[in-house]
Amino acid sequence: MYYFASDMHLGHGDAQSARHREELLVRWLECVATEAKAIYLLGDIFDFWYEWSEVVPAGHVRLLGKLAELSDRGVEIHIFTGNHDMWQRGYLERECGVRVHYTHEQTLLAGRRVWIGHGDNLNIKRQPMLQLMNATFRSRVVRALFSWLVHPSLAMRFGKWWSGSSRKAHGGAPDPEVANRALVEYAEQHPQATEIELFIFGHTHAPASYRTTHSEVYFLGEWIGCETPTYGVMDAEGNFTLKQFNNQ
Repeated sequence: MYYFASDMHLGHGDAQSARHREELLVRWLECVATEAKAIYLLGDIFDFWYEWSEVVPAGHVRLLGKLAELSDRGVEIHIFTGNHDMWQRGYLERECGVRVHYTHEQTLLAGRRVWIGHGDNLNIKRQPMLQLMNATFRSRVVRALFSWLVHPSLAMRFGKWWSGSSRKAHGGAPDPEVANRALVEYAEQHPQATEIELFIFGHTHAPASYRTTHSEVYFLGEWIGCETPTYGVMDAEGNFTLKQFNNQ
């Protein structure tokens, strides 16, 4: 079995709700690990994450400990960076034993060709400001200057402020059709659309499934404010299903 989840945004909200969301994620990981051939976390696990050469953000120790424990037990864990936690540089791989993917990837799971990733920075040709913002945040020069010139405490305050401002700018939970349409279009127009059988995305916070001419497209949804968050599971025959974690 392969398991998929995204958009936990750990650190978002008040301390109590953020802690509850982290504990819920840890319980989900423990539950699925017993049957998992691999676990895929598709980005925005953290509401803001930035790594310096010798410094990482405080907190999230329950999740980090669980990732390390499961990895030590032989559970294969893949983390794809999202637009809120793209600034990683090897800490989770070294300390937790996970594999970090910095871009979307095509892979073979249960005999099916699958395209996996967070879903950000795709099909944004008609959004020049978003293109500029993405290019800036991904610039090695900007990142180096940010690391050298800004104290980590100030950097984390800025990052949390920016993350919250970005969320407010989008006006809360979007209509699934509006939020997901661009990525469904991306799947339809992908150069290998006739070969890829399944696209799996996070990012839109709107759990849904679609069918294109050649592929299935799934959106995993979010964990913010959800007592029964949505996740995806693929069985040994390649059948993909969206489910809810009831924590029972």
